[in-house]
Amino acid sequence: MTFRGPSPPRFGHSMDLPAYAIEAEGLYKTYAGTKTSPEKRALNGIDLKIPRGSIFGLLGPNGAGKSTFINILAGLVRKSSGTVRIWGRDIDQRPRDARAAIGVVPQELAADVFFTPRESLEVQAGFYGVPKSERRTDELLNALGLGDKAGAYVRQLSGGMKRRLMVAKAMVHQPPVLILDEPTAGVDVELRRQLWQYVTSLNELGVTIVLTTHYLEEAQELCDEIAIINRGEVVACEPTAKLLSRMDSRNVVVTPESPVTAAPVLEGFDTKLRSGGAFSVSYRTGQSSVEQVLAAVRASGLHIKDIATEDPDLEDVFVALTYGDPNAADPTKD
Repeated sequence: MTFRGPSPPRFGHSMDLPAYAIEAEGLYKTYAGTKTSPEKRALNGIDLKIPRGSIFGLLGPNGAGKSTFINILAGLVRKSSGTVRIWGRDIDQRPRDARAAIGVVPQELAADVFFTPRESLEVQAGFYGVPKSERRTDELLNALGLGDKAGAYVRQLSGGMKRRLMVAKAMVHQPPVLILDEPTAGVDVELRRQLWQYVTSLNELGVTIVLTTHYLEEAQELCDEIAIINRGEVVACEPTAKLLSRMDSRNVVVTPESPVTAAPVLEGFDTKLRSGGAFSVSYRTGQSSVEQVLAAVRASGLHIKDIATEDPDLEDVFVALTYGDPNAADPTKD
């Protein structure tokens, strides 16, 4: 099964396209306290600009404020203060226009189990006021590999099919901005690949994609730019390549001639045992070099069979910025 190509968004004209798909300035959200719990500040002055036409990653640990931010965009949560614009439309001054500019695929699978996929999309299109002559129900179902299930009850669909149906529902009004909240949670590898193929084709047609995911390798591969939110604040927001360059630590993976059963102790370096009797040596590029690492290995009495170097990945950066890795580079430096 292969997803078919999508139709382009219809919202807006070339003359009034905004530079940013989503803009948030000084965004705060505080949930009122109760007798048993104090008030909670979920967003603490978020400033964020998501470029039009990008695939933008919104990452953060559980409870960081990502869902609150998305729910404010979707109109499900009222902000405490600040300004938010979606496709240039202020959510306070032009709420209906702003909501019409986005489609949201929620993390939870929310679909009426007594409807068929076709009925679900027709109802959703009706909510957005899409005239029947302009509805693309069958096109969307076919594009997402659900054409042969159009008349089945939603309760008969697998979890992966329901996830695809959620994407189709979010696209019934052809919005220029699509928000995907953990879209591949619980989805098998092949379906994940197919779903990203479809989402990428949407982006090529001009749809701005905002993605939250715990699969950091997905964000690293797909996203043009990434923001990391922690404790209600944006701790980093940069192009993916620049964000990765923030880490000044590297690994050298050493395969000795005789496999080791424990990582050697090397003064000034952190070592970890790897599979197959190899081990890794971490060093900071501003303080050490590969040659110094190799000299330390030789000084320990080991003979080197092979080496490989590893650059930090998004997981390293994420952990450093959200859990306080002392080896993290300052995210505010140029």
